[in-house]
Amino acid sequence: MSKRLQVLFDEDEFAQLRSIADRHGLTVSDWVRQVIRAAGRREAAGDPARKLAAVRAAMQHSFPTGDIEQMLDETERGYLADVE
Repeated sequence: MSKRLQVLFDEDEFAQLRSIADRHGLTVSDWVRQVIRAAGRREAAGDPARKLAAVRAAMQHSFPTGDIEQMLDETERGYLADVE
C-alpha cells in the first residue's frame, strides 16, 4: 500500500527541484523518491561507530594467512568436495 508524504517548498526551492528532475528526465515526484531511497540505503549501512569498534577489535588479533592463490584454490576444492 502506498502512503502520501507532503513536503512544502518555497517557489525557488521547488523550481530548483523541477530543474534537476527535468535534467534527469523525471517528474519531481520520481526524482524525490529516488533521492530518498538512495539516502535510505546509505543510512541502512549500519552504525559507523559500531563498525569502527569491530574493525579495532579485529586488529587486535593476529592470524596466519597464506598466498591468495593458494587460499582461493583450497576454497574451491572445498566447494567441489561438497558437491561430490
